[in-house]
Formats: sequence, C-alpha cells, structure tokens
Amino acid sequence: MPVSPEKYQRGRITWRKDHSRDLWSVRVAPEKRIDFEPGQYVTLGVEDPGTGKMIERAYSVCSAPHEEELEFFFELVPQGQLTPKLYELKPGAEVWMRHRAKGTFTVDRKSGRRNHFIATTVTGVAPAVSMVRALRRQKPDLRLFILQAGSRSHELGYREELERAAAESGGWLTYVPTVSRPWEDPGWKGERGRAEDVIRKHLDEAGFTPADCTAYLCGHPRMIENGKGILLRRGFDRAQIHVEVYWMPPKSEKATAT
Repeated sequence: MPVSPEKYQRGRITWRKDHSRDLWSVRVAPEKRIDFEPGQYVTLGVEDPGTGKMIERAYSVCSAPHEEELEFFFELVPQGQLTPKLYELKPGAEVWMRHRAKGTFTVDRKSGRRNHFIATTVTGVAPAVSMVRALRRQKPDLRLFILQAGSRSHELGYREELERAAAESGGWLTYVPTVSRPWEDPGWKGERGRAEDVIRKHLDEAGFTPADCTAYLCGHPRMIENGKGILLRRGFDRAQIHVEVYWMPPKSEKATAT
C-alpha cells in the first residue's frame, strides 16, 4: 500500500551525533516546514519492508521553532519495533513524518506563574532543550529550573549545551544534572540521586512554591508517578503539574511504581 501524502511527508537526515552506544541525536529536514511550539512532538516512521506497514512513534522535538531542521534525541530499545531501525540510519537517509506537531507539554503562559520547574530523565530532556533554545532568543520574564537525571553521566545528553546556556542566562535559567548510580561513574562530582529523590530539595533551594510555580515531568513513567506524588504532597495542584510519559509500563511495573 503506498504511503498517503495526506498523512506523511519525507524527511531527510542531515546530521547525527552519537552521545553513547545507545543514545543519539539526528536533525531531519522535512519537505515542508512543520510549525510547532517548544515542548511539542512530531511523529516519525519507517516502512516495514516485510508488510509495507508504517511503523511510527511520536518524539519530542529538541530544536527551537526558528530552526529550519527538526532535531530529535533517541534511546535505542533493542527489542523495540522502531528505534533499532532508526539507529541504522545515517545522514542522507530518509524517514517519514506526520505533517503536524502535537502536544500540550508547553510553557505555561496562562496561569501567570513566573517560576517553572522541569524534571526529566534521559531523552525526556528533549522538550526542555527546545524551550531553552527558544527562550535564549528572547528576554525571558520567567525563571526556568531544569533537573536532568540519568543512571550515569553518559546518559545526560545535551548537558554541555544546557550548562553553557545556564551560565550565560543572567539568572533566568538554572540547570542541575543528577546521577543515580555514582558507584558506576566514579568520575562524577555533581548531584547524586534519582530525579524524584532531589525534586523537593531543589524546589526549596530555588524558592519555588506552589503559589508561584508550574511543574513539568517528562520521561520515565516511574519517575513521573513518584514525582507527581512528591509535588502533590508539597502542595501543588494537579492542574499545576504537566506530564509527558514516554511509554506506558507493564501493569505489574505500574502497580509497583504506584
């Protein structure tokens, strides 16, 4: 069955960076520009050569709206349907893309709250990168705190970019990376603990309270469930907590996390 041009357009990979053996980023040039807000996602796909069916999944965009190409951050899932196929693609290869960006995981501009706290795991940092790239072109009237967690430091993709952006921000951006398995990363000298272990600590140190802060959780479903519980106990309302779950865990794992 031919691919429907009403649903999809071609995108060409123009650049690739391997952060580690199972984490990488690419930039994709679409045939037609895709407008989006920082924090939204675009659906990518490849055709299954055996069945001719489209294998597709939504991925958060790392790039900012002013950039011509769309940048994505991937983690290889060896038994997955799509990421092993994407992992093989080099610059010059093509993928299929849905025409429109979607999603509501965007900066809260409606509530009037000036402070924004984002906790992420591994590739969940992608929407935060997009937000930072866009805000750096403005004179932000907000404060943004990004907490990025990984098991080991090699999982902290975009750390150097975010550290540089924070150093040059003049105070509107704070970035804290944290590692949950420092015994496997003896060179790590930064924050230690899972994201949910240190959320409350950094909220309090930043002076962010439920009265003046919107919270965002993106990445691993267990972190999101645990983080949401911490924020609710801190006094946040559910409407103040924005989440982007990157996959749904098995029922047994979800029950354990809850």
